[in-house]
Parts: sequence; C-alpha cells; structure tokens
Amino acid sequence: MDLSFTDEEIAFRDEVRAFLEENLPKDLSEKVRIGGELDKDDMDRWHAILNAKGWLASGWPVEFGGPGWSPVEKHIFEEEAARANAPRIVPFGLAMLGPVLQKFGSKDQQDEILPRILDGRDWWCQGYSEPGAGSDLASLKTRAVRDGDHYVINGQKTWTTLGQFANKIFCLVRTKTDGKPQEGISFILVDLDTPGIEMRPIKLIEGGYEVNEVFFTDVRVPVENLVGEENQGWTIAKFLLTHERTNIAGVGFSMKALEELKAQARRIKRGGKPLLDSPLFAARVADVEIELEAMKITNLRMLYRAQTQGQPGPETSILKIKGTVIRQTLNDLSRRALGPAAAPFPSEEMFGNAALGEPEDVYAAAKYFNNRKLSIFGGSNEIQRNILTKAMLEL
Repeated sequence: MDLSFTDEEIAFRDEVRAFLEENLPKDLSEKVRIGGELDKDDMDRWHAILNAKGWLASGWPVEFGGPGWSPVEKHIFEEEAARANAPRIVPFGLAMLGPVLQKFGSKDQQDEILPRILDGRDWWCQGYSEPGAGSDLASLKTRAVRDGDHYVINGQKTWTTLGQFANKIFCLVRTKTDGKPQEGISFILVDLDTPGIEMRPIKLIEGGYEVNEVFFTDVRVPVENLVGEENQGWTIAKFLLTHERTNIAGVGFSMKALEELKAQARRIKRGGKPLLDSPLFAARVADVEIELEAMKITNLRMLYRAQTQGQPGPETSILKIKGTVIRQTLNDLSRRALGPAAAPFPSEEMFGNAALGEPEDVYAAAKYFNNRKLSIFGGSNEIQRNILTKAMLEL
C-alpha cells in the first residue's frame, strides 16, 4: 500500500491552498489563529463561501450535492483548511445527519432536508446524551409515544453543542421499553420551534457557552420525521458515530497546533535561551510529534481502506482515542510553556498587554480547559477501548 500522495492529489492540494489564500476572510482566519470564539455569523459566512464553491459537504457524493471527493481528497482539504486557520465546519448537519439521511432517510427527507443543510436555512444540533446516558447511550430515557400521526416526546438531552444557534435537532428517543435497551431506540427529527421545548445554557469551565440542556415536555412531532424504521435508531446511531469519531480526531488541527507550539517555544525564553532548547521540553514536544506522525499514517491507512473497501468500522475508535489525547497534550504543553501568562479566563483588557505575550497566548489556558471534553464526547475514550477490544480482538 502506497501512502504517499499521487500527482493528482498533489495538484488538488495546490488548488485547495490557492482557494483558501484567495477566499478565506482574513478576520476569520485571525480569530481562529488566536483561539477566539466564533459567533453564528462567522460560521455562517464561511459556510456560504464553501457552499458557493461546491466544497461545503466534502464527504457527500455528487448526487446529493457534494463534490464527490475521495477520502484522501477530503483529508487533504481538512488538513489544508486547518493549516490556513479556517473556521471548523459545523459537523452536525453536514458530517452527521447528512450521511444518515443518505443511507437511511426516505426520498422525501433527502429532497427536503439535504438542500437546506447546504444553503444554511437549517442549522442542526445533536440530541444524544442525557443525564445518566452519555457513554452508556443505550440507557437513554427520553420517550416518544405514538399518538395517531404524531410522536409525543418527553425527556431531557444534555451537552447539546451550539444548540443556541440551531433551529433543528436530531434525537435518539425510546419507543419501546421491553427487550434489550438497544432494540427500543428510534432516530427522529425535531423542529426546535415546536411548543414544549426549552433550551438552557451550560457554562463551561473556561467561561464559554457552547453547550446546552434541552427539555421536552409533551412535544408533538409528525410521524414522517422518523428516520428509518421505528426501533432502528441504535443501528443509525452507530453509523453516525463512525463519522463523528473520525471528525473528532482532528489530524489537521493537531498538525497546526504542533507548528504553533514550536513557534511559541522558540519565542519564549527560559534562562536567556529559547524554551525549545530545553532538553526536557524538547523531549516532550518530540514525544507528541512522534505520536502525531504515527496517527497521520494510521489515518491514511484508514482512508485507503475506506476508498477501496467502503465505510470504515470500529477501527475509527483508534483515531478518536489517539487524536483527542494528542490534541490535549499539545494544549497542555502550550500552557506549560506560558506559565503564569496562561491566564485561565481571557478578557478584552488583556489584549495588547505586552507582559502577557502574543494575543493567542491569552487563550492558551481556555483552549486547554475547553478541550478536556474531547476525550469524553463522541463516546468516551474508555468506551472506545472496549469497542476495539470486542470488535477487533473478537473477545
């Protein structure tokens, strides 16, 4: 298996770099570079630019409005976008619900919903986790009871990322209580304007607001909003999570973060010398760089397998585990490099203060605290190790 890029893939990489140089707004790139918080307008603007080019839904086939890229081309685009400090593409509609509808949705659902994801009319969020049902997702208790042409939903979802910006939510709900827990779950689409829905913000440890609790009280949802068959939701959920876990790995983000860490360690002085010259710190950087290079090769192997054998399976858990640990290690090393200058809660008055270093330094601790969640969401790393043990060692 040849893991090097072909001439055609190198030409594609050059095309992506040229596009990003010409079309990525400088103010968005700078906000991403320093670790600033993007608002809905920022994300919508980048979404529209990519959609106009036809590059928004990078993993979708041509028949559904995607560019028809190979897995390797998709990897190249994500790597170059991270290198250019492009905003992260919000994944819930494009990388999660879109593939689900393409595989399990009805023709009417595909025709109505997929174009609205592309043009930005609908912003989707994810209703999976619940209090007491996060990593053990099969324990979810949110009920959907059939009442004529509607389901009536009652329950609670939590950790709903960017739900404050969304107008739609896809949910796992319990439609059967007897038998194995996994056999009584369904996948349903809900309009957040429906009466009986309340969204409450959750304040994060670094002071940000990006997750929510969502409460459902006698929420009536049309039966046609069910995706696939009733009680088929567990199969759909597992399919969706393979996409989410690969996305969480964030190879491109880690590569960019490593470059920034090295630049930071060259700039910061300890004892009159660059921190990167410290044998202990240099060894720590070398360790994480070796891990990242190994993960890049693993990622390319899985892309090759996806390109030649179809959708990857539980082995995506490897990327999720290693990717999140590497990103957290890079955040930790950046915070260690800054020492007292790594202020935990950035504020406007801190910018321009030479004693605190560069603008991106202000966000170093905030990024560290925020990214502690990476090893939990999408299925905790402990759960991923269980999946690998069962599926790949056949125990």
